Parts: sequence; C-alpha cells; structure tokens
Amino acid sequence: MTGPMSAPGAEPTEGYVRALIEDDPLELYETAPCGYLSAEEDGQIVKVNRTFCDWTGFRAEDLVGRRFQTLLAVGDRIFYETHFAPSLSLQGTVREIAADVVCGDGRRLPVLINAVRAEGPHGMLRTRIAVFDARERRAYERELLAERERSERAAQEARTLAETLQRTLLPASMPTIAGIDVGAAYRPAGDGTVVGGDFYDVFQLDDRAWGVSLGDVCGKGPGAAIITALARHTIRALAVHTASTSSVLEGLHQAILRSPDTDGFCTALFLTASAGAAGEVHLRMSAGGHHLPLLVGTDGTVSEVGRRGHLLGMLEPLRLHEAEATIAPGESLVLFTDGVIEARRGEELYGEQRLRELLGDLRDAGAQALADAVTADAVDFQGGERTRDDIAVVVLRGAERPPAQ
Repeated sequence: MTGPMSAPGAEPTEGYVRALIEDDPLELYETAPCGYLSAEEDGQIVKVNRTFCDWTGFRAEDLVGRRFQTLLAVGDRIFYETHFAPSLSLQGTVREIAADVVCGDGRRLPVLINAVRAEGPHGMLRTRIAVFDARERRAYERELLAERERSERAAQEARTLAETLQRTLLPASMPTIAGIDVGAAYRPAGDGTVVGGDFYDVFQLDDRAWGVSLGDVCGKGPGAAIITALARHTIRALAVHTASTSSVLEGLHQAILRSPDTDGFCTALFLTASAGAAGEVHLRMSAGGHHLPLLVGTDGTVSEVGRRGHLLGMLEPLRLHEAEATIAPGESLVLFTDGVIEARRGEELYGEQRLRELLGDLRDAGAQALADAVTADAVDFQGGERTRDDIAVVVLRGAERPPAQ
C-alpha cells in the first residue's frame, strides 16, 4: 500500500479509511493479483484463492488437502524437497523460486514462488505461499537465451570462416629443405574471428633455391585479406622470373597501387635461400618497410641483417635495398612481424631488446622450436590467449653438418 500510511505512526487519510470500510477483505484475498495459498508444515494445502484456481484450472476443493509440492513439475518437486523446504524450515522464508506448476489440463504454468512460515491458529505453524505468473518473464528469458545462442553461433561461424580464409592465405605446412631447417608460427589477434593481415610463405624456386616471404598488411578483415592474397601470389609469380629480391617487392608495390580492389599498404620481406656444401645458407634479401630479420649466432649474439626500404603500396618513387648474407651452420635467421615486438602489457612494450635476449638464450633451439617459443613468449607477455595484433614468425637455421650428397 502506498500513501501516507506507509510510514509507521502516520495519521490515516480519508481515502485510506474509506478503503478499509469499502473494500471486502475476502474479495481482496480471492482476486489478489497473485496466487495465494496457506499450507501446513508438510505442504498440505488448507486454503487457496480464486486467482490461483483461475490460473491453473483447478477448483478450490480439488486443491485443499493436497500437498503443494505435488502441483509442481517433477524436477521442481525434487528441488522443493532438497532446497525449498529445508530453507523455509531454517530461515522461515524463501523468495523468487522459479518453478512450473502443472495445471489441471496438464499445461505447465511458469511461476515465481515466495513463501514465509508464520504461526497460525492454536500456535500451529503455517506456510503462506504467494505464486506469481511468470509466463512473460520466462518468455523474455527464453528469448534472451535464444539470442545469446544465436550470437554464439554467429561468433563461431565467423571464427570458422576467418580460420578457413586465413588457412588459404598461409602455407598448409612447412616444406622439408635439404640443408636448411625451417619453422614457422602464426597467431591471429583477438579471438580469431577477424582475418588478420600478417602473412608468410616458403616456396621452391628451382633445384637449389627457395623463396621466403613475410609481411604485415595494414588493417584487418576482408580488405586486408585482399592485399594479403595479392601479396602472396604476386611474390610467388614474380620470384620465378627474377633473381632480384628488390624487383619482386617493386612488382608487389606496383600491383597494390594499380589494383582497384585494394586501398591500403603493407610491409614485406622477401629473401631467397640456398644451402651451401659446408652447411651454410646463402641469402639474398630486400625489406619493404619491414623490421629487419635477426641473425642469432652460435655464441648467442644477435644482429640485424639487411637494410630497410620504403613501405609498399604508398609513395613513389619506391626505394629498396638488395642485401646478401650467410647463415653459418648452427645459426638462425628469425623473421617476425610487429605483433611480436609491439606486444603490450599495460604501458610496457615487449620490445626488440626482450626479443634479442630470448633469441640469445635459445640459440641452440631448432627452427620450429624457436618460432614457437617467440610466439608463446609474446602471447604470455600480453597476459593470455587474446593478442592485440597478429603474430607471424619464420625461422631459417643452418644445418649443423653438411647435408648428405
């Protein structure tokens, strides 16, 4: 009840007094906007109002003498015996218990139940039960659950689509190369529902040489995927026609500028690798705006290889630099995208110095183990499964001894 009488000790208003005189207490009970029942300690119903009967289709005489718990669906009866009744006995009250009442025609009526234990006639304990129609609330909850399930399915479908598309933009597996140990690792940003912009590729050029590319496309999603596919296939197509790695990246630069479907740019590394007779690996390489690869010596020293040129797909004229290097037996060359060194933990960046220290410590690791370790360390630095940016790592390692002739 609202109004002045809601405060203890307040003087009754004229309307309040008139309501007491004019309202029929029995009618108030029978037509209350909730089901109302009184029951013994064991749940046996002694009184029930008309509202509950109208909702359930029972007559009052059908219900008096029955135990309230027998009106509940089977699962809710178990809950009544194991939780509802013990809580009522210990605490004297239970609130907002969701259950289904089985109606006279077999229908299930979703309800919320409040109950209190109070002293009845002759000092006997009685349970007073209020039952609220929860059909609209239950329908709303079902719709929320259905919407959540639809959202989860959509997220899973997006994740599956992104993973499928991403697989088409990356090699299915690393090839086996005589005299060169090769490994690679890739980790998409976030939960994997968006196609990333990092890419890598390892492919054979002739009987002795292999091409290796790695890059980072600006952005994510379909637009980045277009440039990623263009980059990978353009590099493959151009690499078989020229020995110049700078010419290959120049061709990719022009392809991005001329493509009507692209509106972005990328960084990329391209190198050719061939194994020597003494276990060394001979390299030619060019870097288009990309972080230079790191050479890990057998003594743990780490140094950059090559010279950095301009971004691809941006300004003209493009300036690139051709470089040559050698990976000695037992040394490793590590190519990586900025998802590694720009990994962030709060305000702290992972940084190249941390990467150099890790590579020095793992100088004896094989190519795949080293690629996996770099990726895992960058992910762990960020505190878990989800990363801020894509991570791609490719490792080339010189053979410990000359390959068999």
